[in-house]
Amino acid sequence: MKKKFSIIIIIIAVIALFGSLSCTVVTCENEYKLIRQFGKVDHVETEAGLSFKIPFIQSVDTLPKEILVYDLEPSDVITQDKKAMITDSYVLWKITNPLRFAQTLNNSIGNAESRIDTVIYNSIKNVISSMTQEQVISGRDGELDDAIISNIGNTFDQYGIEMVTIEIKQLDLPSDNKAAVYERMISERGNIAATYIAEGESEAQKIKNTTDKEVTIMLSEADKQAEILKAEGEAEYMKILSEAYADESRTDFYSFVRSLDALKESVKGENKTVILSEDSPIAQIFNGQ
Repeated sequence: MKKKFSIIIIIIAVIALFGSLSCTVVTCENEYKLIRQFGKVDHVETEAGLSFKIPFIQSVDTLPKEILVYDLEPSDVITQDKKAMITDSYVLWKITNPLRFAQTLNNSIGNAESRIDTVIYNSIKNVISSMTQEQVISGRDGELDDAIISNIGNTFDQYGIEMVTIEIKQLDLPSDNKAAVYERMISERGNIAATYIAEGESEAQKIKNTTDKEVTIMLSEADKQAEILKAEGEAEYMKILSEAYADESRTDFYSFVRSLDALKESVKGENKTVILSEDSPIAQIFNGQ
């Protein structure tokens, strides 16, 4: 009897353990739990922890809560100026509405990636087809990614997912026309550089001409001022001489000094001999007349 009783106790314990496990739902930090009843989602567990379900009636599906990566296959696109290019991109995305995700995409990550692939490719094609090849290449530092995200808009809201970021990791040219495109770009950059150089030289010449004109005006003004000062000095000199000769007491002295100055000027050089006539003012001075 004791042995049979023990077996019954063990069976009951196993059934109780199985029942408790089948009605317990453990939700981790990085996941959602969808509680289904007869195949239809009854509610969603979004917070980490323990919850309960009805055994045998309710089932549980799990969806990731963390950011997921989807790498698109490289694809050909055509620019506005009919140039072929190859894009290779990836997206970071996450599920923000697990209930809507389950309803629209049948709770399948594969279905979500297929829808992402289609929408992203169409957006890239639309954006690049509205840009020239030069604009596409120059927009690789972020403008192109922003334009693609803007083009997508809120398309993914209906699926309960969100695009965290879209990155074009490689944007290349087909090998058959890559060399020709590079040569054309080099030529265009050379033309732009030549234009900048010509504009710089023209501006430098303008500055030089303006400076030369200003210097010429300043020199002319300085010469004019010098002539004015020279004229004023000579006028003052003549005034002093006039005042000196007007005084009879000083007239003889100034005449003597000026005669000496004239004699000094005449004996310059190697010949120191001066021949004067008797009626010369200088000779009269030395004769005491």
